[in-house]
Amino acid sequence: MNFWIHPDAEAEFGDAAVYYATQANLVIAEAFLAEFERVRDLIVENQHRGPRLGSGLRVYHFDRFPYSVIYAIDELSGPQIYAVSHQSREPDYWRDRS
Repeated sequence: MNFWIHPDAEAEFGDAAVYYATQANLVIAEAFLAEFERVRDLIVENQHRGPRLGSGLRVYHFDRFPYSVIYAIDELSGPQIYAVSHQSREPDYWRDRS
């Protein structure tokens, strides 16, 4: 299973997990982590799964949390994850990442 995650996306993912652990509880935080892993595994399995956003990027929404993974297809290295984005905060803030 190959994929790449932008350092800022990794930080976003970690920040969200810490938020759920401190503001809700560890069970919710673990569910968030599991949901990220589920989404990651789905896009690794089929990178064309998420709808196109434009400029070569795709999005796949979490089922249980208001987050989305923004990624680009890379047939050789696996999906390139550029953001783990909250769905209602600062839309498109990640557009300048490369």
